[in-house]
Amino acid sequence: MAGTLPALASEGGLSQYLNEIRKFPMLEAREEFLLAKNWADKGDREAAHKLVTSHLRLVAKIAMGYRGYGLPISEVVSEGNVGLMQAVKRFDPDKGFRLATYAMWWIKAAIQEYILRSWSLVKMGTTANQKKLFFNLRKAKGQISAFEEGDLKPDQVATIATKLGVTQQDVVDMNRRLGGDVSLNAPLREEGEGEWQDWLVDDSASQETIMANEEEGKNRLAALKDALGVLNPRERRIFEARRLSEDPITLEDLSGEFGVSRERVRQIEVRAFEKIQEAVRRNLATREAVPSAA
Repeated sequence: MAGTLPALASEGGLSQYLNEIRKFPMLEAREEFLLAKNWADKGDREAAHKLVTSHLRLVAKIAMGYRGYGLPISEVVSEGNVGLMQAVKRFDPDKGFRLATYAMWWIKAAIQEYILRSWSLVKMGTTANQKKLFFNLRKAKGQISAFEEGDLKPDQVATIATKLGVTQQDVVDMNRRLGGDVSLNAPLREEGEGEWQDWLVDDSASQETIMANEEEGKNRLAALKDALGVLNPRERRIFEARRLSEDPITLEDLSGEFGVSRERVRQIEVRAFEKIQEAVRRNLATREAVPSAA
């Protein structure tokens, strides 16, 4: 795409970066449509550049929501910009909706993928519940005013576990991974009665079991990634938007995006899920049949 984008070099340069991207004008619907048509039909790179720069503020706004994951905001914004550019490349103005609506999913997906790549899969885990916790724990803590650093109180753990539909141990583990280690001798309450180590029970599995579970998790994740390759672009978009997104896109929105009925989108989603299931089973069977290298 023509032109260069403003760069956010570091956390300290955030204000300057925000001032720079505010200089790019927002687009009226008609102007956006014409630019998108010029890019889609004629490959007009200058038009694509204007579409991207006019939405850099959207990327920055979304990126700010991910500042609590211990990663450089410059990298988060950069990954979001990559997602925006992918959205511009694929945007079809004839569908009748604005670029911001379409790009939002791509921006969030790019940022979340970067965060997941940056965190150790062994530390963070790969199950649906762990991913749900990873992206929703801070919000849940804020809703119950659990702003203190360190471990959560037992009643807070129970409340969050119930709200998010996960186990209390999952909440405790993820809170520590996101917030860093704290002393097990820290008091449960300000009065100093009891310590966290008094509340915890060492019921962890053996090292052999842990390693086996980690290996199984890695195999399943790899099998899922491989399985996505059996889907065509439309099936993959619908499957990821409906089954892998933290905030699933509605059938109605996807029907507008692809110009088909809601029922057709649902049928494609079901078919894609069946293909993924079959491919995952096939991939897992192959991986289990081939022993790992020593």
